[in-house]
Amino acid sequence: MPLPSTCMTRAAYIYRSTVRICNSSPSQVTPPTTSFATNATRFWVRNTGRPTASISTLSARRLLPAASNFHCAPIAINGPFTSYRERIQIRKMATEASKITDWASKDGEFRRQVSSFRDQISSAPDAKFRPEKDRYHLYVSYACPWATRTLIVRKLKGLEDLITVTVVHWHLKEKGWRFAEADENVPDASPDTLNGAKFLREIYFGVNPDYAGRFTVPVLWDKKTKTIVNNESSDIIRMLYTEFDELLDGEHKGLNYYPPELAAKIDEMNDWIYDTINNGVYKSGFATTQEAYDRNVVRVFEALGRVEGILKNSDGPYLLGKTLTEADIRLFPTIIRFDPVYHQHFKCNIRMIRHDYPAIHKWMQHLYWDIPAFKDTCNFEHIKKHYTKSHTQINPLSITPAGPLPDILPKEA
Repeated sequence: MPLPSTCMTRAAYIYRSTVRICNSSPSQVTPPTTSFATNATRFWVRNTGRPTASISTLSARRLLPAASNFHCAPIAINGPFTSYRERIQIRKMATEASKITDWASKDGEFRRQVSSFRDQISSAPDAKFRPEKDRYHLYVSYACPWATRTLIVRKLKGLEDLITVTVVHWHLKEKGWRFAEADENVPDASPDTLNGAKFLREIYFGVNPDYAGRFTVPVLWDKKTKTIVNNESSDIIRMLYTEFDELLDGEHKGLNYYPPELAAKIDEMNDWIYDTINNGVYKSGFATTQEAYDRNVVRVFEALGRVEGILKNSDGPYLLGKTLTEADIRLFPTIIRFDPVYHQHFKCNIRMIRHDYPAIHKWMQHLYWDIPAFKDTCNFEHIKKHYTKSHTQINPLSITPAGPLPDILPKEA
């Protein structure tokens, strides 16, 4: 795809998903923003250098990065161009489903991006975001284990009447998470009646037109100021533990799943469980080299063995004994998905929870069958369809396996 080399303007094009920088005719560059594409991928080009350059930033917001799900992030490539002393930033946007290679580094390792919105709801008198009834809204997916954490805590704390929820469609396509249409028959998913968005990314760009991160769930939305408060699940669940207590009565008031006396132990457990299990299954499933897969799948099962030992020796039904804590809440969404999805879809198939880890299995069954907040926020249809029909690079034919059956075994009498 050669372009003329005699022209003065710099532009970008792609061929077979490879970024190239070349000279092109001014007639081929249409201000204020130029998009170059093949059938597979698309780029928008943004000039942050001299104002006389042909490519400007004024309408960059019109071209939305579509590498926008909770598994991947847009790729930013920065390059200096001495002829104009320009700095051109090229952000990749996929017009087809994102490739696994976009989610991994050169060594084949999956890298998860840090969340971008980190404000806090606080009962402090001068807080920007104070706890109020019906002020806040959660955008979530039943498929996403990180969003599931927030749903579990919302129900455990009795916040259903204080914080509203919208559940996105389970199918993640090239434009990221979308909302169900009003006439669609998608049980437990709904349109966005709050902001009228078709895609979750519209919520992000409504707050920040220059946003360049991932369009992830959960999103904690402030109806009053019409902005995103936070999109990091670990932050959100800790806000829910304590900051709404002044609006609660009875058994839910004062419930704290991150008690000060256990905080150090919870933090220590969270760190290695996140790295080796919560995120470890993704590092196995999204590995793009045999070496990366081999390295990470072994770590998953080593960590599961460690959890098994902790539960066997616990003096109660939970990871830290007789007290249900954040450590249990953060681990459960991964374990409940393990046999139905991660075992086959992410190739974490050395062992199964139900057959090989009796203590973990008993712990999972107790949470699911005995505590409604865990069962009521678990939707196996959304979970299984999302992974098997959204990740077409892993499962090109989008066939959802029937088993294992049942999704979770009944408790033994």
